[in-house]
Amino acid sequence: MSHQVKESMLVGKLLLNFTSIFVSLGVFLFGFEQGLMSSLLTNKYFKNYYNNPSPAEIGTMIAILEIGALFSSFEAGKVGDKIGRRRTIRLGSFIFVVGGIIQATSPNIIALGLGRLIGGIAIGFLTTIIPCYQSEISPPSDRGFYACLEFTGNIVGYSTSIWVDYGFSFLENDWSWRSPLIIQCFMGFLLYVGSFVIVETPRWLLDHDHDIEGMIVISDLYADGIIEDEVARFEYRQIKENVLIQRVEGGERSYLYMFSRYKKRLSVACFSQMFAQLNGINIVSYYAPMIFESAGWIGRSAIFMTGINSLVYIASTIPPWYLVDGWGRKPLLLTGSIVMAISLFCIAYSLFLDDTYTPQVVVVGVAQDHADVSCETGQPAYLTAAQLARNPSSRRAEVDGLITGAQVVPQVIASADNLKPVASDVSSVHDDSAIEPPSIEEILHFKLKKERKSWWFMCRGRNFDYEELSH
Repeated sequence: MSHQVKESMLVGKLLLNFTSIFVSLGVFLFGFEQGLMSSLLTNKYFKNYYNNPSPAEIGTMIAILEIGALFSSFEAGKVGDKIGRRRTIRLGSFIFVVGGIIQATSPNIIALGLGRLIGGIAIGFLTTIIPCYQSEISPPSDRGFYACLEFTGNIVGYSTSIWVDYGFSFLENDWSWRSPLIIQCFMGFLLYVGSFVIVETPRWLLDHDHDIEGMIVISDLYADGIIEDEVARFEYRQIKENVLIQRVEGGERSYLYMFSRYKKRLSVACFSQMFAQLNGINIVSYYAPMIFESAGWIGRSAIFMTGINSLVYIASTIPPWYLVDGWGRKPLLLTGSIVMAISLFCIAYSLFLDDTYTPQVVVVGVAQDHADVSCETGQPAYLTAAQLARNPSSRRAEVDGLITGAQVVPQVIASADNLKPVASDVSSVHDDSAIEPPSIEEILHFKLKKERKSWWFMCRGRNFDYEELSH
């Protein structure tokens, strides 16, 4: 007779899908934070309240989020191993709410920057531990799909922030920029509350000798709560044996040791993420409304076109769910790189001509650039890193921390190093410290140099077995 013992109200595929989608709210928050400030930079009430912040102040305010994420990502893995994946998600979401409250109530630009820094620390925890959590609850056959789902969640967060900014831009007061900052607090609070509901990962439970609870969670995830199920028992034995073997093998948990022991695996995982970020996409995303303003979309219409672009961005994350294993990473990378270069060239040339069709060409070019990054370079890199982070499983959280750090470093560079004070005649900007985004020509030049280096190192063909990179 089968006995059904439940750790959760939901079981089976329903539990797995609900948990995976819900915890993706953590990477959703990262995307939301990234897109939120890009639209607020063109808000006249925001600029007036903070006394028309200088380019240096704005560059610092944008970069400081990534700096916070960079430092916390290296500690998140250790914290996740000590207190558990679920509690680490709870900690990250709590810190995110605190940072959001400080931003929403900030009386000056320094307080706003402090709130962004705290929010970045939260993002570092969440974007490190959630891929680890996702990998440890997903069956091996579906891990690629759920890794792609996380990437989509990040882009959905970015798009949501743009449309929230656009909706509140119709208010003619300070609530037009404070309201989006308040909304992010509620999203973080939702994740905090949910962390009391989701299950802990079987891997962490068995690694800390909570065997009974671990068996119940495994049966909930893979056997509809039936603990006698052979699939559940096999999964339990496999995880427990792996835990015991790695205890016997021992080894340090320091980053230096991991790089010396798993040099090839970690190098490919980290550099694939770095190269995927070093293609100009973060610069374009951070300053998209300004790029559209320079092309002739003035004021609120610039935010609207950024929102339209973000919808294309979301749609383009779906094809890799099905293409990445069929085509392979390298063909997607090559195709995406060529099309992105063409898109940026068209944008740069149309801005140079400054003709009546320039606004339309820029919108199409930026949307195409985002689509190519998402579909043909970003998603394959994200999936490659997720696959390589699976082993060694005993150090998965620390490996995810390294990968997150590698992902954030180029974003820090992109957000901090690309603001230029110029004299602008854009009608929606009436101050002496107007800001111009980096030139499309510079992005294009850097992209072409980067693709030559990443062609071999970043991706392999569809038949390449990543388990070959045992060290």
